[in-house]
Amino acid sequence: MGNGAKRIIIVGGVACGPKAAARARRVDPEAEIILVDRGTYPSYAGCGLPFYVAGAIKALDGLFSTAWGVNRDPAFFRNAKNVEVRMRTSAEAVDRARKEITLRNLETGETRVERYDKLVLATGASPVVPPIEGMNLKNVFTLRRPEDAEAIVKCIEGIDAEKAVIIGGGRISLEVVDALNAQAVDSTVVEMMDQLLPGAIDPEIAKILENAIVKAGVTVYTSEKVLRLEGGGDGGVKKVVTDKREIETDFVLAAVGVKPNVELARAAGLEITGLGTVAVDEYLRTSDPDIYAGGDCVSCDSLVTGEKIYAPLGSTANKHGRVIGTNVAGGAEKFPGVAAAGIMKTMGLNLARTGITRKEAAARGIDTVSALVPGQDKSHFYPGGKDITIELTAAAADGRVLGAQVIGPGDVARRADVVTAILTLRGTVDNLANMDLCYAPPFASAMDPLLHAANVIRNKMSGVAKGMTVEEFRAAGDEIVVVDVRSPAEHAKLPFEDARAVKAPLEELRGRLADLPRDKRAVVMCKVGTRGYECQRVLDGAGFVNSAFLEGGLQTLMETGE
Repeated sequence: MGNGAKRIIIVGGVACGPKAAARARRVDPEAEIILVDRGTYPSYAGCGLPFYVAGAIKALDGLFSTAWGVNRDPAFFRNAKNVEVRMRTSAEAVDRARKEITLRNLETGETRVERYDKLVLATGASPVVPPIEGMNLKNVFTLRRPEDAEAIVKCIEGIDAEKAVIIGGGRISLEVVDALNAQAVDSTVVEMMDQLLPGAIDPEIAKILENAIVKAGVTVYTSEKVLRLEGGGDGGVKKVVTDKREIETDFVLAAVGVKPNVELARAAGLEITGLGTVAVDEYLRTSDPDIYAGGDCVSCDSLVTGEKIYAPLGSTANKHGRVIGTNVAGGAEKFPGVAAAGIMKTMGLNLARTGITRKEAAARGIDTVSALVPGQDKSHFYPGGKDITIELTAAAADGRVLGAQVIGPGDVARRADVVTAILTLRGTVDNLANMDLCYAPPFASAMDPLLHAANVIRNKMSGVAKGMTVEEFRAAGDEIVVVDVRSPAEHAKLPFEDARAVKAPLEELRGRLADLPRDKRAVVMCKVGTRGYECQRVLDGAGFVNSAFLEGGLQTLMETGE
């Protein structure tokens, strides 16, 4: 390595830091690259930790290895990447004027000052520890590092745990619930907001999720706050006390979110955003042009609103690492932002979301049009199809796609990824409805439910389709007459008793119009909404005023019921 080689120091491992190191090495074969991290493992798949707890991943080594089975330890980085990795090393201070960083060996206490040409802060985030009494009891955990996952597994096995309480109703909580169920541990989720995944999904999807996991055996309490944890004589947690009840437990997981680690950046005088993250520009440069930052310690531009959002994900951290690695080695690559796309599985359900929710849009003064469409991930006549429900949201002014949520045991990823592509390109429901998606019966229906959702919004925007949500349906009272257009066989299989209902199968509706009262709003109901819309148009043509169809049909009404 020549004396004039660029010196790049990277603070932080796991995802962004190692990716930045690997990319910088490929761009600049001569650079001197040093990566330091406080922990034990330089690079691992943190998103896989709940699946290790579940037993789906049999050994933690799988989270540290490359796709070809080599452990990403310091020797790997030295031999394969020519990157020096110093573990159990803390970055204590940055002298920006001298371009020096002080590093401390956490094992020996030795400190040394290192010069840098470019510095990368990939300091990540830490779990938020709720400020409640009893968090220091034994068998109370957070889940962020491999050591946390190992501790949870040892706890379950060591005390033969039967009951667990998870504080928080976010993604990690629900993935851990799935993991605990696989270990035959009964779980209770306590969420202080009024729904699961607050801020990430809309209420109807949240209710479908909650009802499904409750049916699978999980206890869920929303709008409930944990006040304290109580322990037993052995110092272990025994009880969770909320503002509404007391819950006996063998251990507790607190999963209420993460906070970006910005202490080093703040002490160095770098700009910090209102979100509490390190401020970066489109090149992921901080307020110091020789210092870059990425991963969970920074926020990103929303591809939908253009605002700064905090969306910590391993996928984003890896993309950040690649951009930073390019730029510290002399490039000028931009990071465009994120759609806030995400996906998870729990208790037999898959859930994906992308873009913004209706609630987020409303908070920004954006009028929206949405469609809630149940369907299947394969053609209805092909065996093995599984249910999915799509909620698609677009801007009322121009039909621009703003976001979507897809839930069900079927293939939700494909649909959410298509929406992510559309909204990244600022496409409309017209663009989406006419996308040439792959079709064959084993993979999709000829008119995919996603395209159907786009067409529902188009029909609403043109004034042809008039939907009523399940919330509006429940609140309507005697102001409506429910026209149930399902077949007698469907009634026998899934009865629906309602004093407001008139049974008039689709095939008979035109001959039964005289049986329907005209002094009430007619709301047409079928299984999933398709026939409901068709029959709403029949009623419109017959002169019924302000008729509507029940969005999502009886299936959604039942899936979102109490």
